Amino acid sequence: DCSVQRRHQKIMEEAPAIIADPKVFYQMEEAAVRLAKMVGYVSAGTVEYLYIEEEKKFYFLELNPRLQVEHPCTEMVADVNLPALQLQIAMGLPLHRIKDIRALYKEKPMES
Repeated sequence: DCSVQRRHQKIMEEAPAIIADPKVFYQMEEAAVRLAKMVGYVSAGTVEYLYIEEEKKFYFLELNPRLQVEHPCTEMVADVNLPALQLQIAMGLPLHRIKDIRALYKEKPMES
């Protein structure tokens, strides 16, 4: 969640985002997955939205098919090594076999 910008550059990164209801975050995730499937993107990336709290709605801003400069914030919050994850996906490992992905979904790391 970007909280402060100067000249279009992020000065402060805040995480995890808490402004919206968990149901809205789930809708954002679903929309991001649909978008990635529509354009055939398979790897770690970022889908950015603008959330209007008064409307309780979010609007698509951009899809970044790369790691963002602030990816260490995501790594700290989610306890996931994003560059390693990108390499594993590029090597063809199925997502359900990748330890960090399994951890994100609260699955045991080494089970089938």
